[in-house]
Amino acid sequence: MAGPNPFQNLQKELTVNGECFRYFDISSFEELAELPYSIRVLLESAVRNCDNFQVQEKDVRGILSWKSTKSEKTDVELEIPFKPARVILQDFTGVPAVVDFAAMRDAVLKLGGDPDKINPICPSDLVIDHSVQVDFARTPLALNKNQDLEFERNKERFTFLKWGAKAFNNMLIIPPGSGIVHQVNLEYLARVVFQDDTKSKDGSKILYPDSVVGTDSHTTMINGLGVVGWGVGGIEAEAVMLGQAISMLLPEVIGYKLVGKLNPLVTSTDLVLTITKNLRQIGVVGKFVEFFGPGVSELSIADRATISNMCPEYGATVGYFPIDQNALDYLRQTNRAEDKVQVIEAYFKATNQLRNFSDASQDPVYTQVIELDLGTVVTSVSGPKRPHDRVSVSDMQKDFQECLTNKVGFKGFAIPDAQLKTEGSFSWTDGNTYSLRHGSVVIAAITSCTNTSNPSVMLGAGLLAKKAVALGLKVAPYIKTSLSPYSGVVTYYLKESGVVPALEELGFHVVGYGCMTCIGNSGPLDDNIANTIEKNNLVCCGVLSGNRNFEGRIHPNTRANYLASPLLVIAYALAGTVDIDFEKEPIGTTPEGNNVFLRDIWPTRAEIQEVERQHVIPAMFRDVYAKVELGASSWQSLNAPTGKLYPWDNASTYIKHPPFFETMTRDLPKIGNIVGARALLNLGDSVTTDHISPAGSIARNSPAARYLSERGLTPREYNSYGSRRGNDAVMARGTFANIRLVNKLVSGAGPRTLHIPSGEEMDVFDCAERYAQEGTALIAIVGKDYGSGSSRDWAAKGPYLLGIKAVIAESYERIHRSNLVGMGIVPLQYLEGQNAETVGLTGKELFNIVLPDNLKPHDKITVETDSGLQFQVIVRFDTEVDLEYFRNGGILNYMIRKMIA
Repeated sequence: MAGPNPFQNLQKELTVNGECFRYFDISSFEELAELPYSIRVLLESAVRNCDNFQVQEKDVRGILSWKSTKSEKTDVELEIPFKPARVILQDFTGVPAVVDFAAMRDAVLKLGGDPDKINPICPSDLVIDHSVQVDFARTPLALNKNQDLEFERNKERFTFLKWGAKAFNNMLIIPPGSGIVHQVNLEYLARVVFQDDTKSKDGSKILYPDSVVGTDSHTTMINGLGVVGWGVGGIEAEAVMLGQAISMLLPEVIGYKLVGKLNPLVTSTDLVLTITKNLRQIGVVGKFVEFFGPGVSELSIADRATISNMCPEYGATVGYFPIDQNALDYLRQTNRAEDKVQVIEAYFKATNQLRNFSDASQDPVYTQVIELDLGTVVTSVSGPKRPHDRVSVSDMQKDFQECLTNKVGFKGFAIPDAQLKTEGSFSWTDGNTYSLRHGSVVIAAITSCTNTSNPSVMLGAGLLAKKAVALGLKVAPYIKTSLSPYSGVVTYYLKESGVVPALEELGFHVVGYGCMTCIGNSGPLDDNIANTIEKNNLVCCGVLSGNRNFEGRIHPNTRANYLASPLLVIAYALAGTVDIDFEKEPIGTTPEGNNVFLRDIWPTRAEIQEVERQHVIPAMFRDVYAKVELGASSWQSLNAPTGKLYPWDNASTYIKHPPFFETMTRDLPKIGNIVGARALLNLGDSVTTDHISPAGSIARNSPAARYLSERGLTPREYNSYGSRRGNDAVMARGTFANIRLVNKLVSGAGPRTLHIPSGEEMDVFDCAERYAQEGTALIAIVGKDYGSGSSRDWAAKGPYLLGIKAVIAESYERIHRSNLVGMGIVPLQYLEGQNAETVGLTGKELFNIVLPDNLKPHDKITVETDSGLQFQVIVRFDTEVDLEYFRNGGILNYMIRKMIA
């Protein structure tokens, strides 16, 4: 049971502007000066929450010993608990979270408990940044048309969330149309320092650092503001909301030292692509990265947030920038109350957590130090299939041409020499005929949370557009151009700075405020374009200012996709191709026939900063966020159900009671062995959550489409997998539904597999259903970095519903491994240097996996097959808490049993 806090004597008083506060003074520990600043946040949480039950005194001592255990890459692994200050949800994962909460209330009631106990304890912010499909792009009415269409498509989802806002305490919901979750978090929701009056006996407020876990891996964006935060699975976030500590291994911290200054023509996007490639090569999976050095002072908070946002792409848990004076200035710029900013500054000074990046005496100890001279960064893109495959723009033409002929892979399309000059023509609505060839750009999108929060690159794109329009340059009318600001503030300053007319002249109209092209909601291409690409086997391109460009994600007809700054998105749209050398070839010609080069229209950093200084002001943030919680009239007019229990509609194709708790009992089930199992899939390396659980459109010939069609829906009404995450029947059918999935059990790419006993090839869901009818347990065989990509709980829930009991992998992405555990799936890992090929697996064997009753974290067990093959694997339950969740059949089952104990 919980007891008194043994560190109560560290509480001190702090008076700011006449108001008395209390805080736990971690600066009292002499070890603090050598601790990385990110670790200090973990320390403070452990000290404040120490009750010798969930958080024990030895946990605090373990964190204080960070230098001796983690500064020299020792093999010592310390499990520590962490209680974040809050949870942030975006509606894609917020809907299933609220669905689960509603179903948990039903389950608690069924088992004789009090359903009112299922309420968020940890403050929870839910931003309905619904994914908008770009059906309308190059039209002045794009924004209204897309948003009206999305509200029509998602009305049921929104109504359900509005019910949740009333039914559950301690949950703040930001209505649709307000912006993307990470930008709203940065500009509005982040507290930086909490002022909590619920835990003080004398009524004074307790101060402590803001920290957050979120249901999207890009939650790390908030690290740029000095708030420690990272992505977790939706099921893990739900447990935190119910008061559970996160169990984690004390991480190594990589110190990334920045020196020098950026070239005036280089953008923060170029910097982040450079850092992403660099850290991917070094290997930082499961580690913290903390930025320091005098170069940090040269970066705005928006620049830092851009770097922190891409943290999932370079693989670290966090990419952290400690609080400094720039961060405090940003809070004022974004209209945070002055009295709160003064409390924040006073608290961080009092606890030795305010950073001066120019003062080397403040530098802590790191596990490893890496240095980057900002002056070496050059203009870059990443692609054509992965965000960490950075290419200098000066090398882009050569690199793309090599990719065309390289064998199929992350940097290859295997186009035969005889087809390299292939072209296809089509007629357009303007009466003209246009040609496409390899490298032609058909989608150009200024989109994603990575860049649209950054005024320097957004205004830079606007200035480039103004110069291009002034010279008479145009974008070909068939290129699907779009602008997704992701925050009303961005639209505000783009209009005030006078760049919107030029952006619109080039086709970059505002199309909405949610996840779009970056998540695969680029909308359909014209049939003439799609048919021309397919008929001629063309490698056409998407260029986007996003963070993800995995195969099949952006659009089925863009086989090559490049991440680039908003400025370069416009540049490649103007050029109409990525097969261009900007130094030697003109980007276009004036009406008089004069060549225009990219350097002629490229704005300098000084030009951009001057416009930013004039037009990005606190009043904008005040005006935009003053009524953000109220929502638009369409939200206000929604009539939501009332009551503590949700009135489930069996006919709904959006919100469905999940089956996770249907067979749950009060008592713990016995750990069962996996006997006579078949491999549902045999996959290779870098299988992402987009492969496992696509968020994009629902193909018309898919099991999910058949399910919806049987319920009277037309293809126009299918919507996306992302929007239907509240319906387990759709999501189970969408599991492994990516058209680029490569399964070694069948030939060719696609969502197909082999029913091994019959030798019949079929859709993955249909095969799993047939195995279930036969009473056959299932496993999945996969390669390295399984589950990389966005943190999606359905990438674990889906396999669970397909009947997968265990996964055997070379390695796992951190969040996905946790999600598998949270659903009661056993994550197994080959021994070092081994994989399916080296141990001799074909994937067609029968598997027996014995799990002993006394199983411990990282135990080695033996997998046996009917062919006589035996090999050892490591059980990737990393902590005792992982084991406890597994024994309960998952984290939510554990929480329900805890509630009714």
